Amino acid sequence: MRNIRLTIAYDGTAYHGFQRQPEFHGPTIQGMLEKVWKALVGEEIHMYTAGRTDTGVHAAGQVSNFLSEVRIPEGKIPKAFNSLLPRDIRILAAKDVEEDFNARRSAQWKRYDYRIDNHPIPDVFQRLYALHEPVLLDVPAMQVASRFLEGRQNFQALAAAGGSSKTFERTLYVCQVEPEGGLLRLTCMGNGFLYHMVRIIAGTLLEVGKGKIRAEAIPDILQSQQRKRAGETAPAHGLTLTYVHYGEELPWDIYPRFIDRVNHLET
Repeated sequence: MRNIRLTIAYDGTAYHGFQRQPEFHGPTIQGMLEKVWKALVGEEIHMYTAGRTDTGVHAAGQVSNFLSEVRIPEGKIPKAFNSLLPRDIRILAAKDVEEDFNARRSAQWKRYDYRIDNHPIPDVFQRLYALHEPVLLDVPAMQVASRFLEGRQNFQALAAAGGSSKTFERTLYVCQVEPEGGLLRLTCMGNGFLYHMVRIIAGTLLEVGKGKIRAEAIPDILQSQQRKRAGETAPAHGLTLTYVHYGEELPWDIYPRFIDRVNHLET
């Protein structure tokens, strides 16, 4: 029995999230992957994944693993999968890994990006991948607010009801808003994320950008641990799971331009 790790990209628009659901809900990424593998080799498998992305959320670097007795060389697995997968799901890489590797439990940190189209008229080519916000946003205020979210903190105020987490403390290594190709990109890198946490962060920073929440109020919102104090949950289609890391390196080791976060987190 081998343990195979996949790196996956997908457009989540047409899917009811990653996790397998009853068929009447609609197609899921996990369901599609397991169905295709069975069609390829006749083997039923169960996929484990780093992040159970919600309906409409995208991925550029999702990681999953599954156990298999099939001896297809790892280098040929992506081509085999992609020959039957729909074009909005691609296997980027496959690798045999240790028996105890688990895509979720072995992950050290993840990167999510939320994109905002802040123009009066929406970009038709970004409508499925960025939230359109026509109100001119105060980006410097959003950048100040995002800094207050970094570090190890209780993020209960930024978690939706219905999650399975028993504790609300997480470390957010990076929370940054910056321009990207005509859009605004919110980047969050942390050792774990609560239910809808990144989308609530995005919604809260949007309120800051509109002047409805002061940037300096973020610490009080976190300390209150009250969900109602934060902004609304931003729509799913602006969110992408970009990267999952499994080594000892921290985010600024992989993305050196965030090296300034080291000193910021230590102060």
